[in-house]
This record gives sequence, structure tokens and C-alpha cells, in this order.
Amino acid sequence: MDSISELLTKDHQHCDRLFADVEAALGAGDLERADKGFADFARAMERHLGSEEEALFPALESRIGAGGPTEVMRMEHGMMRDLFQELRQELGRRNGERCLGLCETLLVLMQQHNLKEEQILYRMADNILADERPRLLVRLAASA
Repeated sequence: MDSISELLTKDHQHCDRLFADVEAALGAGDLERADKGFADFARAMERHLGSEEEALFPALESRIGAGGPTEVMRMEHGMMRDLFQELRQELGRRNGERCLGLCETLLVLMQQHNLKEEQILYRMADNILADERPRLLVRLAASA
């Protein structure tokens, strides 16, 4: 991978595919498959969110200061994690209809979040962190 944008966008796509599998399982009424698929999705998302929070955001903040775009992204990460927890609970209760509703909410949040990251934050990181990019790519790839 040559850029932060490329690496993290590919990771978004991987997580999106896992999430689509969860939605398909729920749509088919296969709660067992949805539960397993959600565990895979949640693990992949936690790795992705963690790599941003532990490597990308601190590197950006060292150049542009805390707050601003990284603060918004962290807030949205928290919102996603809250929805992950709700989904886990509802899957445990085998409440497929509620899970579908939560998935719809999560999908909209992820789409909006990913768009901001891919169109703004990652491009900014590629430019601002050009001198750190090789080292940062290694760190991000190791945790993504």
C-alpha cells in the first residue's frame, strides 16, 4: 500500500463486506449465522477503529492539534460501539426484527463516517503526514 487512504479504505471495504453478510443472514432469518457474522464484523471493526485511534489520530493531532476532525471521528466511533453493544444484546435475545432496525441505523452511520474519513481525513493524513507515512503504514497495517 502506498497511501494511508488506500490502506484504510480497503479496510472499510472489508468491514462493509462482513456487515453485508450479517444483514443478509438477518434478512434470511438465520440468527445463528448473523450472530457468528456479527462477531467477525465487530472484531474487524474494533481492529480498524483501534488502529485509527492508536496510530492515525495521534499522528494527525501532533500536527494539527487535538479536537477538530479527529474529535468528531472519535465521537462517531463511540456511537458505533454503542450500536455494536445493542446489536450484541439483541442477537443474544434472538430479536431479529430489532437487529434489522439497529443494522439500518448502523449502516447509515458507517456510510456517513466512512465518507468523511475517505474524502477528507485520510487525504489530509496522506498530505500532512507524508514524512511519517512509511512508518505509519506499518503500524496501521499491523493492526488493521
